[in-house]
Amino acid sequence: MSGASEANVVFENTVFENERVGSNDSIPPARIMGAGTSRDSRARKRSTHRIAILFKIKICGINSIKDAQLTGLAGADAVGLNFYESSPRHVDLPTAEKIVGVLRPTVKRVGLFVNSAAVEINQVAEQLQLDYIQLHGDEPPELLADLSERPIIRAFRFGETGADDIARFLEACGDGRRPDSILVDALKPGEFGGTGEVADWDAVSNAKAAFGDIPLVLAGGLTPFNVADAIEKVRPVAVDTASGVERRPANKDPMLVRAFVNAAKKAFAELESEAS
Repeated sequence: MSGASEANVVFENTVFENERVGSNDSIPPARIMGAGTSRDSRARKRSTHRIAILFKIKICGINSIKDAQLTGLAGADAVGLNFYESSPRHVDLPTAEKIVGVLRPTVKRVGLFVNSAAVEINQVAEQLQLDYIQLHGDEPPELLADLSERPIIRAFRFGETGADDIARFLEACGDGRRPDSILVDALKPGEFGGTGEVADWDAVSNAKAAFGDIPLVLAGGLTPFNVADAIEKVRPVAVDTASGVERRPANKDPMLVRAFVNAAKKAFAELESEAS
């Protein structure tokens, strides 16, 4: 990935090593930032701080080889594989194996799970050599300790309570394992995302202090036509879309995918230019 499509992030309490044979997108040699203080054998198998690369533009709900290929060609640096069976974007394991087999080495593999058992998540993550685990349901903080040492993205549906649920979750993590990034989606009662509902960007931006130094991934109704405004207003580390690049459910539109990626790249580049 080029410098314009990467974000360096410190993943606390988690060591992640991409050991995929033949891959050229492995994380560079460890840059040790310091050791953790609490030695919990479940929550911290190796309590080390390491620099890792977080994607910037993720296209979620990929469930076909065709969509995986067009997403990579468009320049997205991550794809989401949705293992929630009730989702119209659900992908079965045999198909997911074929998808990861055609992905470019620079495209990160994110597995999305909703209220799955830790053993199931770990098995799928190992079989597919996922780069990230995304929890998109009502998973309790205790589950994080039972997951493999891949970075964890914890999704929250952002509604009237604002960041209260996120703050309570992080507080409940205590000295145990915490999410390595937070994804904010729009709240639609009874749904676990992918609804096309737009998150309240002003509220999300105002709530960022509650996340501490945990990187923010913004989702929720993002399209090629609003993603630049969302990036400018919220200033997330990364963006995520599914329905926003579809003309019909679960089928990505090549033109919309390219337009989304180009708009997001331009907006992130402008943020980086402002910061330099």
